[in-house]
Amino acid sequence: MIELNKRQERILQIVKDNGPITGEHIAEQLNLTRATLRPDLAILTMSGFLDARPRVGYFYTGKSGSQLLTDSLNSLIIKDYQSIPVVVTESISVYDAIVTMFLEDVGTLFVVDKNSLLVGVLSRKDLLRASIGKQELSSVPVNVIMTRMPNITMCTKEDLLMDVAKKLIEKQIDALPVVRETDNGFEVTGRITKTNITKAFLSLADSSY
Repeated sequence: MIELNKRQERILQIVKDNGPITGEHIAEQLNLTRATLRPDLAILTMSGFLDARPRVGYFYTGKSGSQLLTDSLNSLIIKDYQSIPVVVTESISVYDAIVTMFLEDVGTLFVVDKNSLLVGVLSRKDLLRASIGKQELSSVPVNVIMTRMPNITMCTKEDLLMDVAKKLIEKQIDALPVVRETDNGFEVTGRITKTNITKAFLSLADSSY
């Protein structure tokens, strides 16, 4: 979490005790110039500890560091973190799907029909299960083994990352298709994976230091 220096903690205390208070009055109490304080006030405001209103002054928001982190997590949206989906048609063979998954280095393939609409999802587990069987993999189409609609968990680009992270954990899956609803079905526009979410949370943690 963001670590405040002694002067920033002192500023917080002054605003807690006297807010709303102007920058000039804070500077007076610390025997510093307004210009010297400006960076500290900017950091405290951007971090969410203080709120500033023109011609009124600074207010203490009353939020702890952990509350501010929670607020930040709850503001992350899928569209800012999604990646490019790997899509295959429902007519390709299980063998070709395994090759595609290997070459693209992904854990999930999204299956579409001839109109490019989502009809299924293929996970590593699905392909592994099929490859353990006795059937000839190059003659079995993926639509025999894929998870089909309406049993596919999806999300949209406007969904909150936190909500999607919960879905991934609850359903014990590695990736979700990001979809756009059309008159005829769902179009795959992206994917969100556990890796995407981990990267998002790490970037948020890094920016808090």
